[in-house]
Amino acid sequence: MNIANFKIKPNAKVKLSKFPTGSGSKKIDKEAFKASLQKDIDLISDYQYKLYAEDRQSLLIILQGMDASGKDSTIKHIMNGVNPQGVIVHSFKHPSTQELEHDYLWRHIQKLPEHGHITIFNRSHYENVLIAKVHPEIVLAERLPGVFTKANIDEKFWKNRYKQIVNFEKNIIQNGTHVLKFFLHLSKKEQAKRFIERIDNKEKHWKFSPSDLTERGFWDDYQSAYEQALKNTSTKKSPWYIIPADDKDYTHQLIGKIILDKLKEINPKFPAVSTADADSMAVAKKSLLKESGK
Repeated sequence: MNIANFKIKPNAKVKLSKFPTGSGSKKIDKEAFKASLQKDIDLISDYQYKLYAEDRQSLLIILQGMDASGKDSTIKHIMNGVNPQGVIVHSFKHPSTQELEHDYLWRHIQKLPEHGHITIFNRSHYENVLIAKVHPEIVLAERLPGVFTKANIDEKFWKNRYKQIVNFEKNIIQNGTHVLKFFLHLSKKEQAKRFIERIDNKEKHWKFSPSDLTERGFWDDYQSAYEQALKNTSTKKSPWYIIPADDKDYTHQLIGKIILDKLKEINPKFPAVSTADADSMAVAKKSLLKESGK
């Protein structure tokens, strides 16, 4: 499994039809995959603990994908063994009236990770160059200067917005927040299968909406929007990974390994103890031992 095969180089042309949505293997040893993932989760947990203790850096994980691509499942399985004190998940839906009174990045800035934390964006600021590109009337709701009709939302507008996003991520990276971005690449056939499963399972009815089928009708438009976003916003320090999403076990293992590799690169360390603090702890220990009669 060569992780580099899933990483998008800066300014590389992206054609999603050329990227696999499955594992490429006829048969996957699911138990072996789960065991391997658990080992990675244990190590992720160890690094997260150090990240929290160090309190100087943070990690932002962005999950994007078509409906039913497995974003919720990925969060559940990979972060299952990580201390919830240091991990926060944010899901972004249609912007509120208050949020529309600000620029489109404002609500995402409010949710960026604190030092020592891992934050996951389940959908993110990229919705502003994805669904907004498929449905440009969303942009009109932002009431931007000079943007009064859909005709004002041209290629120059989108190139500028890609640039804004790249600069936004560059800024947070320079201030200690590392960024990982995953596009869960789901096939149209697998999406239909998962929608049917939601319809057939009463416990999953809440996850299905008639609007899901409406948006499915824009499949090709979304694929094109993703291709442009991936090409224009994947950078050396804030790369996109195109992750096959038809097999969830394979998806989870891939993302788990990439997160683990990033945490190894971040290499958080426990804070060094000053001489004064060491002396203070020695005095405290002596006092506690005396108190306990030892």
